[in-house]
Amino acid sequence: MNNPFPEQANEFHVIHTYTRKQAINDGVLVDVSETAKEAGINFPVAVTSAVWGLYIVPPVELESFGQSVSGRLWDLLWMFRLQALKTNSSLLFYSCIFLNKYEKREEVKFKALCGPGDNCEPVITIMLPDED
Repeated sequence: MNNPFPEQANEFHVIHTYTRKQAINDGVLVDVSETAKEAGINFPVAVTSAVWGLYIVPPVELESFGQSVSGRLWDLLWMFRLQALKTNSSLLFYSCIFLNKYEKREEVKFKALCGPGDNCEPVITIMLPDED
């Protein structure tokens, strides 16, 4: 079958692009690469705003329990690193335990995806299992 539009055979028209940098600037993603480097993760890492707001920023009720953004972020990244060392897949699922606002330990599942960044470099995004 002949292509009725041969001049367009290899053309693609981009309707919209949204870069990782834009997502970080907009707050859709939170860049945690500096802490990730300290945890031994060599690629840039970002977490979704849902992960940041629900699990990294501790509930006000836990201020007296020594819960901090830096400590909770470290836990998330360290558990990712431990799981990543066991696989060579670009997609992995793992769990981390957080103290919730009721002062109970809660096991939370996460999804991490290693894919191309804005310049085709490897980047890691940590999100909730139902996020894309």
